[in-house]
Amino acid sequence: MLRGLATVTLWADDLEAAKAWYADLLGVEPYFERPGNGLPAAYYEFRIGDHQAELGIIDRRYAPPAAPAAPGGAITHWHVDDVQGSLDRLLAMGATLHTPLTEHGPGFVAASVADPFGNVLGVMYNSHYLEMLGR
Repeated sequence: MLRGLATVTLWADDLEAAKAWYADLLGVEPYFERPGNGLPAAYYEFRIGDHQAELGIIDRRYAPPAAPAAPGGAITHWHVDDVQGSLDRLLAMGATLHTPLTEHGPGFVAASVADPFGNVLGVMYNSHYLEMLGR
């Protein structure tokens, strides 16, 4: 049934600030904007990582009524080669610690932050990810 990550979407009150923050973090500009064509943006999307996963940022004014105002819910962990270094960079960029760096067994280390826009962003060293990537 679930075949793979398609798009992770985040919300932001200040969409342009979120776009700039994530472009700086990721080192790439979004490849897609909606509505575009000179109209104010409501959505930006980045393609990132080994499989060009999609990370979208939506203006919070389009959030469903039940969308939480505070960080919470599911945490998507993105594989990184250096969790501590990634965590340090995120904190230096203004994110706040959500869950501390934690080892979950050999080959699995994770942490998460709340970005400046109220979304939870997880980072993880995952040996299974590297094993699958090598296949």
